[in-house]
Amino acid sequence: MRNLLAFLALGAAALLSAGPGLAQQAWPSKPVRIVVPYPPGGNVDGAARIIASDLQKSLGQPIVVENKAGAGGMIAGDLVAKADPDGHTLFLAANGPLLFSPTIYNRQLYHWKKNFVPISRVSLTPLLVQVHPSVPARTVPELLALIKAKPNAVTMASPGAGTTNHLLSELMQKATGVQWTTVHYKGNAPATNDLLGGQVQFNFDQVSVAQPYIKDGRTRALAVIAPRRVPWLPDVPTLEEQGIKGVEGQTFTGLLAPAGTPPAVIEKLSAALKTVLDSKAVQDRFYQAGAEVAWLSPQQFTAYLQKEEDIWIPIIKTARITAE
Repeated sequence: MRNLLAFLALGAAALLSAGPGLAQQAWPSKPVRIVVPYPPGGNVDGAARIIASDLQKSLGQPIVVENKAGAGGMIAGDLVAKADPDGHTLFLAANGPLLFSPTIYNRQLYHWKKNFVPISRVSLTPLLVQVHPSVPARTVPELLALIKAKPNAVTMASPGAGTTNHLLSELMQKATGVQWTTVHYKGNAPATNDLLGGQVQFNFDQVSVAQPYIKDGRTRALAVIAPRRVPWLPDVPTLEEQGIKGVEGQTFTGLLAPAGTPPAVIEKLSAALKTVLDSKAVQDRFYQAGAEVAWLSPQQFTAYLQKEEDIWIPIIKTARITAE
């Protein structure tokens, strides 16, 4: 009897000590939700759907993409921040919902360092400067000279206060010392329509959105706002090539989990996502959408987010950008 009790005690101790490991090995034990802060369509939703099918194969559980739009993306962010930190609810975030919206809306529902654990960056979509064909400028320095000469005659179309496009415009004004008139629209579609119609003279937009208009001559690209030229528009120079330094504009997508998610789950997710993004088929799908894969380790993604915060939050505060 004494031997039996000793055996049972040892068995119980072994089960207790193995408990956390068994729990981690069991992940995922049910479908995994990827919450997207925008409606279906667009580059963020597209990125989630590109990675979902391959992650599902790798992890052995269904991956469900769930769209939760509203409040500058904060409805989705708040939902994930408050979710159980068990690795079954994830946030496919972008610049605005993750970094900008809590400051712009003055609603500190979450902060990325406090409420989330970065898993990996997923994709990058570069932006560019484009003008209506009636604008005589062929380079960004020529556009800046035109604005200086006729400060009230050149207007920039923004899809809304606090968007990446708008913040990039503010950063550009700060870097060059040239001020222009910004016209805010309720979304990118009406802003683009007025640019195409010549009611405004230029804008900042994603390469993926602008590319068709550039190729058919309805707008003219002056520069890509990225560290290097982009393969979709190889003849368009960068800002730095035109003598303007310190200005970069790319929208990112990245995957995060609620704070407190076990490190083993984060590492497993990161490794699985790297395998997915290393796939040529997946890279081609991002390329066709006007984006490029951009995996980073959890540590690298954390450093990247800190750098982005250090650049853009001061711009928001200095320009006093708030949501209406």
